[in-house]
This record gives sequence, C-alpha cells and structure tokens, in this order.
Amino acid sequence: MTLNDMYLLSRHFLDTKAKPYKRYFIKTTDFKNRLSILLGQRGIGKTTTLIQYLLDQAHNDKLSPKILYIQADHFLMRGISLYEIAEQHDNLGGKFIAFDEIHKYNNWSKELKSIYDTFPDLKILASGSSALEIYKASHDLSRRAAIYSMQGLSFREYLELNLNITLNSYTLKEIINKHEKLVSGILEQLKRKNSKILAEFYRYLEVGYYPYFHELQDRYIYFMTLEQNLHATIESDLVAVYPSLTGNSIKKIKQLLTFISGSVPFSINWLKLKNVLDIGDERTLKTYFKYLEDAGVIRTVMKSGNKLRKLEIPEKIYLNNPNQYYALATRIQNQGAIRETFFLSMLSHAHDVTIPASGDFLVDGDYIFEIGGKKKDFNQIKNEKNAYLACDGIEIGIAKKIPLWLFGFLY
Repeated sequence: MTLNDMYLLSRHFLDTKAKPYKRYFIKTTDFKNRLSILLGQRGIGKTTTLIQYLLDQAHNDKLSPKILYIQADHFLMRGISLYEIAEQHDNLGGKFIAFDEIHKYNNWSKELKSIYDTFPDLKILASGSSALEIYKASHDLSRRAAIYSMQGLSFREYLELNLNITLNSYTLKEIINKHEKLVSGILEQLKRKNSKILAEFYRYLEVGYYPYFHELQDRYIYFMTLEQNLHATIESDLVAVYPSLTGNSIKKIKQLLTFISGSVPFSINWLKLKNVLDIGDERTLKTYFKYLEDAGVIRTVMKSGNKLRKLEIPEKIYLNNPNQYYALATRIQNQGAIRETFFLSMLSHAHDVTIPASGDFLVDGDYIFEIGGKKKDFNQIKNEKNAYLACDGIEIGIAKKIPLWLFGFLY
C-alpha cells in the first residue's frame, strides 16, 4: 500500500465513521500527552472518539494532510510497519496520527515507542479493545503514554442521543445534596419530548449502554451483536495478546463467563468453581478471572477496609454493565443484580467503590448506599452515618432516598 492509498483509506474512514454526537469523553479529555492510548470494550465508541479528535484538530477538514487515521487490523496493512507510516506522515508535515485496534498488530508497543522517540512533532493516539495488551506490553510504554479508559454510554448520554436533547451531568455531591431540585429540571425536559424517565431508564438497562443502540433498533439484534462482541473479545482479542492460549483454555474462559452471568452478583468459591469447570489448578482459574476483568467483561469489587487489595480475593463479581445480563442470561434476570450493576457501572470509573459490612456499596470511603426497589427502607443501614438509599421505581426522591436513575447523570 502506497502513502497515497493510506491517505485515501484514512479519508474514507474519516468520512464514513464520523458521528455528530460528542460524548463526555471527547469533551473532557484534552489528550495533552504526545502519546495517548484509549482503552475500552468493543463497540464502546473508541473509533468515533479517535476520528472526532482528528477532525477537531483539522477544523473538520477531512482532506487535511495534518491528520491520518490507520486501522491497524486492516488487510491492506499487511507488510507495512506502523513506523514507516508514521515516518512518511511526519515527512509530509503530518501532525496527528491515530492507530485504531492497535493490539491486533504484532510488536505494536515496540513500534509505538520508536515512533514516539523518533518524531517529536507527531502526536500519536492509539486504541485497544481492553487493558490486556497494555498490561502485557513491555518497552516501557507506561512512562511515555497517557492511558485512558472509556466507558459505555451513561444514562444521561443515552437520553441525549435517543431524544435529541441536551442534559447536564452532575457530581456525586450534587446528586446527594440537591437531587430533588435536579430531578425536577430533568423531568421537565423529558416532558417536552413526551417521554417518561422510568420507561427510558428500563430501556437503557436493556439496550442503552453501547452507542450502536441508535443503529440497532431491534433489541434481539442488539443482544446478538453484544454477545458476538463478547465472544470476539475472548476468542480474538485474548488470543492476540496471549497467543499461547489453547482452544480448551478459551472454552473454559467462556464457560466461566456463562457461569458468572447466571450467578451474579457472584461470590467466589474456588473449590466449587474448579469442580464445575473441571479446572484443577487454582492459579489458572484466577488467571482466567483476571483476563475477563482486564478485558472489561466483568467488574470485581473488594471488601471495604483492606489496604492490600491487590492480594485480596474480590468480595463480589458483577458483569460489566446491565445490558450484558439481558444478552447472556438464560433465565429471568435478577433485578437486584441489574440495579447494583448499573450503580457500579456509573460510579466505578471515577470513584472508589467497595463492599461495606452494612449496605451494598461504600463510595470513596464516605458514603454508604443501599440499592433497592421503591419500597426499600433504611433498616439495613439505619445505624450508619452518611447512608443513602438508591431506589428503583421512583421518579422523584426525598431526603436520603434518591432515584437510582439519577446516578446515570454522573458523566
């Protein structure tokens, strides 16, 4: 592939994959570092973010020679090194280059390091489907790169996309202290669109976490796409990072995910798991859990008060987000688990969340939350300070009883 071919392909992607809606991430991240790596699950919106950033730098000029977008796993990339592409782009006065799906490219970390060290005027962005490749990568990339983790759509973003409205995000303190006032304004905006907040919330829990919900209106096609992406993460992304994984290992990891999805929130019983999955080595089982967590498929939550968390066994394990329950579960969904997973998915990227002795979650070591339905009371947390209820099934809260859906406005 010639340099001209690369620019033509780049412009094709800049034209076809550009989206008008800008998410929280692109609005709040300045990518100051000369090398930035963007992580996130398949379908989370990394490609759109890279393309929006490049177009912002070129004042929306898709023909600008300053920007170049490269799909690292494109078949035309065979036989061409990332370094050679960056070198030619730099020689022609290029200023920004983005490598998408970088982990599909062999020796990517070594080449990124060389590009960074050789071309000081070139700003480099790269994306990967998970943290797996970063944790495994050597060549001291961590000292050079700023690493960002991208989340799925918040409930607020889902509403903006689905209803074509603009809504503010709020801090946790604002939600705790001013939720009654905040809710009033939000409900008024939805009223103008003839929409009900709880109806939108329940649809979000099923099919609203991934931006492609906007294109896949059929919920079953959405679930199928989500399930296929999860399988591809295990079968393709994992193997790309850990080539030594055998077909049997992949089979066991998929069985583990199936077991977790039918048992969430899941508390680890190593002996039971080893028997169910027919895995004799506990270390292997722990490694499989680590793979699923690093791949963004599950979330682990530790017990409160333990300073040596890296050495601790997780207290509970959840799927990454509520949509996964509907896509993977083979029986009626556990509403309690879905509520807790929603709460966790909205808070965990910016807050420290652990499992306390009383209540469901301790946030930032200060706030205890009990998650439940509209009839939930304070019995389990009545003796705790800074204790709150996050309740499903209510539009408006009062005092320390806060609508669960409002925590979807944190970003």
